[in-house]
Amino acid sequence: MITNDILRRLCYALQLNDATVLQLLASGPQQSAPTPADLAAWFLKDDEAGFRPMPGGQLLTFLDGLILLCRGPRDEAAGTEAPASDTSKSGGIKSASNPAADNNLVLKKIRIALSLQEQDLLDIMQLAGISVSKNELSALFRKPGQRNYVECMDQFLRNFLAGLNRYRQAGKLRGWPPAGLTRGGATTASDS
Repeated sequence: MITNDILRRLCYALQLNDATVLQLLASGPQQSAPTPADLAAWFLKDDEAGFRPMPGGQLLTFLDGLILLCRGPRDEAAGTEAPASDTSKSGGIKSASNPAADNNLVLKKIRIALSLQEQDLLDIMQLAGISVSKNELSALFRKPGQRNYVECMDQFLRNFLAGLNRYRQAGKLRGWPPAGLTRGGATTASDS
């Protein structure tokens, strides 16, 4: 799936404004933080004038920033992140700058950021009109190379993001929005 589509659909599903997206993108180790013009170009459809592909590394930075926003910094004793998988098949994120990013990793990072349990994921897919078993779901979160590992295909990720939007609209997303999330200049703590 194209990184721009993932960013666009995730921001829509979670109702993230441009200022929050830029804040999350600036939280990473990139040499230069993206500008509002970069963000505007990334939100355009691929057939619109001014469209620019979002680097895969920027998407991972955004997802890591989302994890930090929702869950806080990770303890160093927890270890390091598992290496990303090969994306030579059709289910990978298409970005020349970061070939290690794939749909499975995106799904995993969203799950971590939003503290989604197995039943939450099943409910989200049910809202998207897709029936998934627990075994099929757990296979998506296995390490590449394991016997039961299954690659997350583009259509599955699209359906997941659509279901996530419906899940949030139904008010089932626990702890959302997080206290540090800004919306229209105000923090969500004052919105409650």
